[in-house]
Amino acid sequence: MILQISEVDVHYGQRRRRRRALSRASLAVAAGEIVGLIGETGSGKSTLARAVLGLVRVSSGRIVLDGEEVTGYRSRQWRSLRRRGVVQYVFQDPLRSLDPDLPVRDSLIEPLLVGGVSRADAERRARTYLGRVRLDEELLDRLPGQLSGGQRQRVAVARALVTEPKLVILDEPVSALDSANRVQILEIVKELRAAGVAFVFISHDLGSVAGIADRIAVLYQGELVETGPAREVITNPGHPYTRLLVSSAPTLRAASAGRAEREALRALLNA
Repeated sequence: MILQISEVDVHYGQRRRRRRALSRASLAVAAGEIVGLIGETGSGKSTLARAVLGLVRVSSGRIVLDGEEVTGYRSRQWRSLRRRGVVQYVFQDPLRSLDPDLPVRDSLIEPLLVGGVSRADAERRARTYLGRVRLDEELLDRLPGQLSGGQRQRVAVARALVTEPKLVILDEPVSALDSANRVQILEIVKELRAAGVAFVFISHDLGSVAGIADRIAVLYQGELVETGPAREVITNPGHPYTRLLVSSAPTLRAASAGRAEREALRALLNA
């Protein structure tokens, strides 16, 4: 397994204002696997991702990344791990991860130079991975502001891939894109999965990951309430919240649940 999360709790705040953001979360991701992590805003999706990246402290439980237990890593150990590029993160908005004053070329080679790769090899890999996300080399000298939204997102994906990571976390990567660019990003992820890269695909929309994920994990109020093969979760959801997600996704069921059923599910969730 590339990633193993076991019984992880994450708390925010201190003493009386202490709030649990994740409760006993367990999840495993294998090489070449796409796991869709689904849940509404505030369910704990980004907290889980940030825990894997060492950006939030885990209160209890274990996280093992590429065979290394990273739960108790200190800042220096995390810096070393990140420089090796084992895990990468792609934001929903690529402008958060791409320096607006750096041309695409510099954004792509920067993580490689930090990791000790020669400039010549870094340039070669930048061109290679730009091609893998279906962008022309002529874009290397452009600034992020000179690209379309879809192009910027593909550059962000290329930047995550140049370090040749074993795991990529995609945080709502297609929610701000039009349908054409959304399809392109999903096709690119499928191709890279075939090359052995593992993905955690975070989304609030079950329909976005239904056709791409091998397995789906559903987060509700900080708890992983359902995990299983994508087809099984979609066709036979076991938790009321998962059933609500399925019934609310018109791309999953032509005859989605009616208003009365959705209200009954919401009432059950709030009981």
